[in-house]
Amino acid sequence: MTVHFIGAGPGAPDLLTLRGRDLIAASPVCLYAGSLIPEAVLAHCPPGARLVNTAALSLDDIIAECAQAHAQGLDVARLHSGDLSVWSAMGEQLRRLRALDIPYTVTPGVPAFAAAAASLGAELTLPGIAQSVVLTRTPGRASAMPEGERLTQFAQTGATLAIHLSIHKLAEIAAELAPIYGHTCPVAVVWRASWPDQRIVRATLATIAAAVDTRIERTALILVGRALAAEGFDDSRLYAPDYVRRFRPRSATAADHAGQPED
Repeated sequence: MTVHFIGAGPGAPDLLTLRGRDLIAASPVCLYAGSLIPEAVLAHCPPGARLVNTAALSLDDIIAECAQAHAQGLDVARLHSGDLSVWSAMGEQLRRLRALDIPYTVTPGVPAFAAAAASLGAELTLPGIAQSVVLTRTPGRASAMPEGERLTQFAQTGATLAIHLSIHKLAEIAAELAPIYGHTCPVAVVWRASWPDQRIVRATLATIAAAVDTRIERTALILVGRALAAEGFDDSRLYAPDYVRRFRPRSATAADHAGQPED
């Protein structure tokens, strides 16, 4: 018996990985975050599967479900939205399972920031503009921010910021970042990225608070950075004619460059 933690992606059911789909189909028990997992994903569960919406459950309740399945020798598909590596509360569940000696696996999913960038048709790292993406959030009831992890500190790097779980503080965030990035710095708010009712608002740090409907909440992601609207950036060297790499050597003999990196 194994508990399979599965990143179910940002919302669109066809953004579920093949591995995740197959594990769901093979697990007679499915624990899922009800408000964030679309019904089409649950359709992969086998006939007669026990479906448990964990939205109203405590950590103890969730682990009890896993322990019950373990005693019965039944695999569990534990579904979380997006990817499990950030803000999934997976770590505390794994700690409990290890203490109970219950086996588990982890299958990654498409993260919200990647789905949002795809919806915008944007590359978040452009040559000479930004080469880093910071995934962060503001303090909330569920988790405080460690000392040193402040938006203003991240902003000093000039990186593209992907700010999660913070749409209710949009005006405060814009006011905090404007002196660093500049009032004309582009911002995008993507609500329910990849869902059929997805909404996108593009503006600047000076105008974003007024541009966003107050009904947009919870699952909205805030992206901030010059890469969101940059046009005057240099081409990367990756595809330059004189850029030597393993599969496109400059000399006639590929072996001369066998040790060259690909990028």
